[in-house]
Amino acid sequence: MSQGHAGGSSSARPPRFGVRLAGTGTCIPRTKVTNADLEKVMETTDEWITQRTGIKSRYIYKKELGETTAHFAIGAARAALADAGMTGADIDLVVVATMTTDAPTPSTSCIVSHAIGTHAAGGLDINGACSGFVYSLNVVHDMIKGGAYRNILLIGADRITQHVEFSTWGRGTSVLFGDGAGAIVVRATDDPSKGLLAQAMHCDGGGAKHLFIPASKEDFPNPADYEERKLNRVYMNGGAVFKFAVGTFSTLIEQTLEKAGLKAEDVDHYVCHQSNARILAAARERFGLPAEKLHVNIDHFGNTVAASIPLAFDEIRKAGRVHEGQKVMFLAFGAGLTWGSSLWQL
Repeated sequence: MSQGHAGGSSSARPPRFGVRLAGTGTCIPRTKVTNADLEKVMETTDEWITQRTGIKSRYIYKKELGETTAHFAIGAARAALADAGMTGADIDLVVVATMTTDAPTPSTSCIVSHAIGTHAAGGLDINGACSGFVYSLNVVHDMIKGGAYRNILLIGADRITQHVEFSTWGRGTSVLFGDGAGAIVVRATDDPSKGLLAQAMHCDGGGAKHLFIPASKEDFPNPADYEERKLNRVYMNGGAVFKFAVGTFSTLIEQTLEKAGLKAEDVDHYVCHQSNARILAAARERFGLPAEKLHVNIDHFGNTVAASIPLAFDEIRKAGRVHEGQKVMFLAFGAGLTWGSSLWQL
């Protein structure tokens, strides 16, 4: 008989516990591509790219080096486990946020689960594009809070550059993206004060026409836009996406703060999806945030889709800027169109 039902007491209550972020890790490609490198293969300049995006370099996968989405996810997973002082055998569930699986099946999470030796722990892939990691963080928190799991390995991994064309024709998107993975070990803790304070998840399929990857002629909202060379390549209406992101970001922050009953200055870190330096600057100025509260690393990673947020969070943790007791808000928006937040008490 379980302790909660000892003596048949009807007043017994289940134990209360919280959720904490126990360890982080990253894995990036071995090949660094600078703006100067791009100048050699397309009509562009370092100044043009920097002014419009804030990006100076990015890391690009090489298939001949054995670099796949699963490869990056496994590397990040092992680094996060080491940081948490754990092994794969301690993990109850592996969740991978990705929109670039290596094949329709098996899932990336299944490959990771086997590679790190979880003793047949479950695996789940979640596709929320650039919002995938935030979506997954909210889901994972509640799976632990509900008592179904105690130790979940959450990974954001993408190799989006397989869907861009490194040429003058494709420069509108190819200058933006990079590949890689980041991971966080999410664990149950006896301290019930730790975990989610507020969260939000949204999508607008009507806006999907502004940012998508067509797999066939039928995937084009406007049939007149179809060209065979556009298949399996990122299509983006830059102006529409920029307008969506700037407006959504501020509203999302306000919504999440209101849910938690907090002010902008009460949050210690805003860990945001790295899509464009100008979008991040607009959000920081809107709320009067000091630069150290909104970390920017798009300059050397580019937009890494679902890997973006865990890469940024690992950077500020390894720099010694994240401490127990702080409040951290994770924020993202992306294709779908999707957007979401996850506000944590560490």
